[in-house]
Amino acid sequence: MVPAYSKARGFYASVVADPATDQETGDEPGMNNQAAGREARIVAERRSLPDAPGVYLFRNRDDDVIYVGKAISIRKRVASHFSGGNAEMTRLIEQIEFLVTESESEALIAEQSFIKRYRPRFNVKLRDDKSYPYVAVSLDEDYPRVYFTRERHRSGRAYFGPFSSARRVRDTLDLLGKLFQYRTCEGSEPGRRSGSPCLDYFIKRCGAPCVDYISREDYRNNIDRIIDFLSGRYDQIERDLESEMKEAAARQDFEAAAVFRDRLASVRSLFERQRISGSKVGTADLIGVAAEGTDANAQVFQVRDGILAERQSFYLENPSGRGLDEVTAEFIEHYYGASPAVPKRIVLGPYMSGLVGEIELFLAGRRSGNGVEVRIAERGDTRRLREMAERNALLALDQDRLRSEHRQQRRVEALDQLGSALGMEELPVRIEGFDISNLGGEHTVASMVVFEGGKPKKADYRRFRVQGKEGHDGPDDFASMEEVLGRRIGQYRQQADLSPHDRDRDESFASLPSVIMIDGGKGQLAAGVRALEEFIELGVTVVSLAKREEEIFTPGSSRPLELNADSEANMLLQRVRDEAHRFAITHHRGRRDKAMTSSVLDRIRGVGPTRKRLLMKHFGSPDRLLGASREEIEAVPGLPGKVAREIHEQLNRIG
Repeated sequence: MVPAYSKARGFYASVVADPATDQETGDEPGMNNQAAGREARIVAERRSLPDAPGVYLFRNRDDDVIYVGKAISIRKRVASHFSGGNAEMTRLIEQIEFLVTESESEALIAEQSFIKRYRPRFNVKLRDDKSYPYVAVSLDEDYPRVYFTRERHRSGRAYFGPFSSARRVRDTLDLLGKLFQYRTCEGSEPGRRSGSPCLDYFIKRCGAPCVDYISREDYRNNIDRIIDFLSGRYDQIERDLESEMKEAAARQDFEAAAVFRDRLASVRSLFERQRISGSKVGTADLIGVAAEGTDANAQVFQVRDGILAERQSFYLENPSGRGLDEVTAEFIEHYYGASPAVPKRIVLGPYMSGLVGEIELFLAGRRSGNGVEVRIAERGDTRRLREMAERNALLALDQDRLRSEHRQQRRVEALDQLGSALGMEELPVRIEGFDISNLGGEHTVASMVVFEGGKPKKADYRRFRVQGKEGHDGPDDFASMEEVLGRRIGQYRQQADLSPHDRDRDESFASLPSVIMIDGGKGQLAAGVRALEEFIELGVTVVSLAKREEEIFTPGSSRPLELNADSEANMLLQRVRDEAHRFAITHHRGRRDKAMTSSVLDRIRGVGPTRKRLLMKHFGSPDRLLGASREEIEAVPGLPGKVAREIHEQLNRIG
């Protein structure tokens, strides 16, 4: 097996033991014999591992990579997992693969490549495992924009981050708008169709380059200040603003001098609040990590020119319960592997002293120039700040645990209340919610959402395309609900006949719900009951939730269930209903947009798949494209002007 990876010079191998070690005795070997044979095979594999630097991968019986690690000696590091390591992980190992490299730096690069590709279950990772948010500056445009993004690959753009949350990015953008004005309008050119400045100009958030109230040079100076701010060059910002203020005053441009004076005062006020008293830290990232059990938190204090510029907090999953040093090392690799810029100095705690060389080696390739200095803080302001970061990490972990326990308690309370109100003998652990979405009978779809233990289980969500009945004109929500629930029953029968180990088995459809909640009133409930008789006989409780008065109806009763509007049970059902509605609307909108795109764009000459994607990416939806002017279509990047005019002409002809 050879991976699509060529940066590390070495070889990739799958260790295969001598077949003789995998023999089992007896005609019908039991689990003990199987376990003994597996253990003997794994021992043989471990013995044949090389005593050399590289990366190793653990695979389970389904051939999934469950862990990726690096080591100076692959053989010794793998052996440590089986002597006092994570027992849950080692029980699942069925195969060990390795990649031998020539150096530790190549091993680090290879490890990150494999982790990104396989996303192993037992490696340390961010709990919210989405891409990091960044602030981007579009330097490839005449009047650059400053905006929120999760991408960081477009050429001609400067990226700053990563940030620990989208809220921190938006707070930063808001601050930049107050200190240094920039445009927020979309598109490569500033302005809007009306030709007048937008609200941002009047609230002093933009200099209105769209109507030439600010020159291109002055606008780019503002962008340069923003880049300096995001880069942490705070001393430079103060010097430049003071110099520009004095120059404006010298040429008697007192209005401009007043603008620079106000900006300088705002910047100094901000920096004074964040300046570290008596600090000689200069510019560095101070990292503190706390780990307890399978949870961890990392705090990154970004100090720039003696000012605490940012404090980032990241919650980590540590499923294998690894030590503080290993968690910190993996976090650093994740964090700086995604960061477009690395500071010249990183400060860590004493528990990382044995890994300083390894981390410096990894970061050397991430920063041009003199590389990165990794220090262990032992005294002074640097130690004080590093200890503060560690205390914050521990406090964040404690608060997160308390919030988690509180949420769990509320979920149990909600399930208990709901079970009692519905007269159920057991807690309604699995709740399935159904909703219908249509627009004038077109593209009717349905959604099935699942809440398990009081929280969404998105892996079990399912969508349906409603077929409808012949001879029916217009939407019929009752018939649609009956059809969808009938198909749910059919899927349950089909899945129940499959073995739990069958790869074609759909666990969502194979699971028997405790409660089925239908979005609607008595009519929808009656249609659902007709389709769900088999489920009801199996003990499934069926209810409906009407939107207007938030009334809960049950079969056989003309009056709604008496349940306090602010009770945990009622709010749980509302969350299920709202999630089912959201999921159905999203599916319906996707089908509608796809149909509109196909029906309209496929009829336009000169528009193939590539240009169709180009138009949809620029306008976002068919509605916006259909309402676009000729000038707006001509402004689509990469679309020839002649083609744009023909598209506009044909759209108007189609109507």
